[in-house]
Amino acid sequence: MTEKIISAISEALSKVSDPELHRPITDLGMVDRVNFESGKVHLRILLTISGCPMKDRLQQDISKAVSVIDEVRSVEIEFGVMNDEQRDNVKKLLRGGREKFIPFAQPDSLTRVWGISSGKGGVGKSSVTVNLAAALSSRGFKVGVLDADVYGHSIPRLLGIEGQRPTAIDQTFIPVEVRGIKVVSIEMFKPDRADPVAYRGPLLHRVLEQLLSDAYWGDLDFLLLDLPPGTGDIAISLGQLIPASEIIVVTTPQVAASEVAERAGRIAHQLKQHIIGVIENMSSYFDSELKREISLFGSGGGEETARRLSTLVGAEVPLVGKIPFDSELREGGDVGEPIIWRRPDSRAAQEFLSIIDQLAPRKKSLLGVRLDVTPSV
Repeated sequence: MTEKIISAISEALSKVSDPELHRPITDLGMVDRVNFESGKVHLRILLTISGCPMKDRLQQDISKAVSVIDEVRSVEIEFGVMNDEQRDNVKKLLRGGREKFIPFAQPDSLTRVWGISSGKGGVGKSSVTVNLAAALSSRGFKVGVLDADVYGHSIPRLLGIEGQRPTAIDQTFIPVEVRGIKVVSIEMFKPDRADPVAYRGPLLHRVLEQLLSDAYWGDLDFLLLDLPPGTGDIAISLGQLIPASEIIVVTTPQVAASEVAERAGRIAHQLKQHIIGVIENMSSYFDSELKREISLFGSGGGEETARRLSTLVGAEVPLVGKIPFDSELREGGDVGEPIIWRRPDSRAAQEFLSIIDQLAPRKKSLLGVRLDVTPSV
């Protein structure tokens, strides 16, 4: 009888997932001991690190799962910490038995990687990045955001997670998660948020490589990289590390800005990356008092950028959206609430959703598809 109950307890524990790793605790080797006597369950659970921030959440989930068994009257949980060998086994499991690697660069990766770029700063690229991520998440996709803007990192503030740090398991770390979006930023690894980052050349390449390979991203549908403005080292490194990454160019309505924005697309084209679209930010908005559209920053910049890039690559690079100038976009950024969360019915939010509906579906291809064709004799 006791063996049957212990089997039921083990089955219940297999349905409990680690809140950060999103894997069953039984698969991760976290269940060290299970005892049952006179209606009392005693469990010894091994945490991946000492001081695990999700310990209380894990305790609640385990107690809830085991308490539903009829014979169980109480649950006592003792926590321990994994040794080096056990942690190594966890890391091997997360990496599929392979050594450290960039999962998104593998031939079997199903994750689409979007690099959000711009020719210069101040066009709202980071704001566009977090709202695209929020829009993808709202459509049911699993999304990650990597703040690759090493010198001007702002993603944590825009998502309301300043001061939060990833959980580290030796050299592997777990991205911070907010509303289902997994986030990594260089800011999270600085002793003080105000400290400047003074990296150059090869070191920048290494930093990007580590952020991509050392993080346990899990299964993502999309990974968005907020790239530094311009055509520097990080943009080149992305093309080298993840050749299949796709590029979205953010610009403003000023026609004069299109020449600068084109440069971001030109470097992507040289690296043989696919430029999937142009987004015009801070576009015209409707003034309810004047009853007409107001263009604070001119018009035509998005169309001109798309035209220039289409000519460059010899194929259509569409203008996929125009994000209207909206003070709530700025206010949302200040308080860590993308407009997709703050005002999902707003014109700006709807434009972001429209962009996602255009770009998220995969283009159909016959590459690798077995065709049921019988050759004629």
